[in-house]
Amino acid sequence: MSAVHKRFNEGLPNEAAVLHGIDLTVAPGEFASLIGPSGSGKSTLLNLIGLLDRPSTGEYLLKGVSIGDASDDERTRARLDTLGFVFQFHHLLPEFSALENVMLPGLMRDGAFTPAIRAGARELLAAVGLADAIDKRPGELSGGMQQRVAIARALALAPDLVLADEPTGNLDTHSADEAFALLRRFNREQGCAFIIVTHDPRLAARCDRVIELRDGMIERDGAVTRTPVATDAT
Repeated sequence: MSAVHKRFNEGLPNEAAVLHGIDLTVAPGEFASLIGPSGSGKSTLLNLIGLLDRPSTGEYLLKGVSIGDASDDERTRARLDTLGFVFQFHHLLPEFSALENVMLPGLMRDGAFTPAIRAGARELLAAVGLADAIDKRPGELSGGMQQRVAIARALALAPDLVLADEPTGNLDTHSADEAFALLRRFNREQGCAFIIVTHDPRLAARCDRVIELRDGMIERDGAVTRTPVATDAT
């Protein structure tokens, strides 16, 4: 995206400018964190990238195609074809099984639970360690297991980019580390890019790139520097 601004309540006395000229490019396969204090514009930016909202001004290219003037139907199709979402709260449908929850993106795209969608969902649940829980409903799963189902659902249509908004914020330390490791693994194995919003500096430091927002502007954007592990001379 280039020179993106976002204002709410435009033309009204309570108009508020939230983003001020955002320039941001995410390359295929990148694993980036998005950090910043509350009110800095992180959720607004994520909503724009995820096609859940439209910028006030500026240009947004998705896979090289301008998406700014796309219709709502075209934006919905682009979300299904290109993007995956993981949220702090899993947002699983309580009346659906784990398998059915993972199949939902395929249902939205194809209009039915096809055999291919079912097989892919089974594979993803096995990949996140839930092969024995495919028939369980969310209420029968722990918080960490629910978030693993949500991660599998985000990957169901093999997205190019996964947007994760505080994906470990509702988990204990052990479950958070497990969930983060899954995101990292799918990034490496499938080559999908990730943008992870987090308040946890430990997780941000484990990403490859840190994008820091402050007052609606990108204050810092660069690679994470890691200190080499010292080894004994032989």
